[in-house]
Amino acid sequence: MEAAVKPQRQMVRLRGRSYVAFVFTPTVPVQDWLHEIDATIARSPGFFAGRPVVIDLSSVDLSQSGIGHLLTSLQDRNIRVLGIEGVEEGKLTPMMPPLLSGGRSCVVEPTSAKKAEAKVETKPTSLLLENPVRSGQTVIFPDGDVTILGSVGSGAEVVAGGSIHIYGALRGRAMAGVNGHTSARIYCQKIEAELLAIDGFYQTADDIDAALRGRPAQAFLQGNTMRITALN
Repeated sequence: MEAAVKPQRQMVRLRGRSYVAFVFTPTVPVQDWLHEIDATIARSPGFFAGRPVVIDLSSVDLSQSGIGHLLTSLQDRNIRVLGIEGVEEGKLTPMMPPLLSGGRSCVVEPTSAKKAEAKVETKPTSLLLENPVRSGQTVIFPDGDVTILGSVGSGAEVVAGGSIHIYGALRGRAMAGVNGHTSARIYCQKIEAELLAIDGFYQTADDIDAALRGRPAQAFLQGNTMRITALN
């Protein structure tokens, strides 16, 4: 009589996958901060829908009920929070998103001129795309510049740690300097963008000067203000 064949144990397959998450840092009064979120949604409906969001509570002192109210307010705006940071674990209930740590900071601390001279920066790597980025596609390259020889379609998205160079029309979203590179820029041969962002500072389609639309343009930061100018 043959011995029964013992079934082979199925191993769990683990895979890593990274996402670029929006980090919200509420300020007081929280209600005014929520009004700013509403204004952003009004200018770009659905922009936060389905996107990973982390709440950094290090700048506010909220009670457990206050945190719960904030999470409910964001959920009512179709913003789903995947994690919370900057707060004691005891303030979170089991029903709240988990406490996160170890995220890669995107904040650049101001330095003196002397320190800046001594700082040695590593030249970022780059990504070259020879094909257009079509509607619904997302390109994420947090390690350096992204160069696209074609266009970026409406509904498409390009995210880069450095600058973004588009040799065609930009009709979708472009977010540069996501790892705190305030000197990053966005260049395109034809600006018709839904949204531009550099190091968290952004402008939507309604904010872009109508006189620039359809023309070669560049976007860059001047202090805490994003500027969009024509390319000669």
